[in-house]
Amino acid sequence: MIPTQPLNVLPRPALAGEFVPVDYFRKMERAEVCRGDRPLEVDLGCGDGSFLMEMAREFPERDFLGVERLLGRVRKVCKKATRRRLENARVLRLDSRYVVEWLLPEASVSRLHLLCPDPWPKLRHNRRRIVQQAFLEAVRSALVPGGEFLFMTDHEEYFHWAVAKVRDFGKFELLDWTEDSFFYPKTDFQIQWEAEGKSMFRLRCCNPLNEA
Repeated sequence: MIPTQPLNVLPRPALAGEFVPVDYFRKMERAEVCRGDRPLEVDLGCGDGSFLMEMAREFPERDFLGVERLLGRVRKVCKKATRRRLENARVLRLDSRYVVEWLLPEASVSRLHLLCPDPWPKLRHNRRRIVQQAFLEAVRSALVPGGEFLFMTDHEEYFHWAVAKVRDFGKFELLDWTEDSFFYPKTDFQIQWEAEGKSMFRLRCCNPLNEA
C-alpha cells in the first residue's frame, strides 16, 4: 500500500517569510491570507523581490504577498524580507495563474500587480499568455470593490493585446496611470530596460464599487 499524507505538507521545511496555504486544492478563506482589515496586495511573479520589498517598506500598514514559481527566487526573497525585518511581506511558491484562479478568496485583494510577464510573442504561443478571459474573471473576483489590477510590460504588442482583452471583458473601469501617478518602485528589469531608451507600457484597471 502506498502511504498517504496530507496534500498541504511541503516536502521541505517552510522558509521564514514563506506563506503556505492550509490546502492547495480549494479557495482560501479570507482570514487565511488577510490579517484583519489590513489591505492585501499581491505581486504575481515577484522575481527577485525588489518591487515587493520596496512596497512593503513604503507601506507598513499594508500586507504584501509575492507569488513566485521558482524555489531559488523564493528563498532569496524570503531572506531579503527576513533580513530587512519586513513582517508585512510574504512569499508563496506557486504558479501565478493557479493562485489567482484557484486559491485567492473572493474580495480579498486591494491591488494585484502583474509586472513584465512572459509575453509569449509567437502567435502560436499567445494562448499561453496569462491575460485571458478566465484570468480576468478570477482577478475581478479576488479584488475588493474599488480594488485595482495593474499590468506593466515592455512588449508593446502584448500591451495592446491586454487592453483588448480587458475591453472585451467589459467589467473593469480603465484608469489613467502615468509614471508619477503614485509611488511605484521600479524593478531591476525596468531600470535596465529604460536605461536602453526603451519604454514600459502600463494598464490600470479598477473593479467598480457598484455593479452597472
